[in-house]
Amino acid sequence: MTTATRSDRAGLYYPKLPATWWLRHPRYFAFMMRELSVVFIAIFLVVFLVEIRQLARGAQTYVAFVEMLASPGWIVFHVVALAFALYHSVTWLKLTGVVQVVRLGERQVPSKLVAAGAFVVWGVVSLVILAFFLLGA
Repeated sequence: MTTATRSDRAGLYYPKLPATWWLRHPRYFAFMMRELSVVFIAIFLVVFLVEIRQLARGAQTYVAFVEMLASPGWIVFHVVALAFALYHSVTWLKLTGVVQVVRLGERQVPSKLVAAGAFVVWGVVSLVILAFFLLGA
């Protein structure tokens, strides 16, 4: 099996970019921050799964785990993860108008209206979940 490097492939152009190419323009930076947000969300989900596992082990183990999560470092992590989750959600919902074409009969619904509808649904679902926790507690 032969392995050719990228530069060995004839006819293909690969631009050489410096490692800091994403710092050149605010849109590139925003793109990279959106990609980075996934790392924090993934770590949060792993911590959440560990939390569920600790809950299954018993009350004493779970309380010890929750006390560990109350440390300043974990609180900062959760605030950053929340900020990234909100940023990721907002950027995704803004894209729905572009990637999802909605037609009513022969007419196409404007992309801004589709995105606005997605934000409305997100807000309603968030309020229902918030009410569930506030009224259920």
